[in-house]
Amino acid sequence: MVTFVNLYSEKKGEINRFLSKYYNTDIGLYENLKWEKKYQNPVEISDLIGIYIDNIDSFSINMFVSLDKNIYINITERNGNSIIRYLYERFPY
Repeated sequence: MVTFVNLYSEKKGEINRFLSKYYNTDIGLYENLKWEKKYQNPVEISDLIGIYIDNIDSFSINMFVSLDKNIYINITERNGNSIIRYLYERFPY
C-alpha cells in the first residue's frame, strides 16, 4: 500500500520553507506551489503531520494525506492528532 502526502500553498517559497525546516536542509522548491511524496509505510507520515500541526500558524500551507485510493484527508489542528493515532492503530507495524 502506498500513502501520499500532498502540500499546497498559494505563496511561493512557503513549501520550501516548511520542508527545509522539517528536513533541516534547503530543499530548493522556491517556485513550487505543491509537493507530493509517496510513502511505503503509512506510519512514516506521522512525524510530518506532527510537525505540520505544531507549526500550522507559522506557514501558509495545506496538507492532505491519502491512505486509500482516491480518498484525501485534509489535515487540520482539529484532526491531526486523531489521524496520527489512527495511523498507528490501522498500520501497527
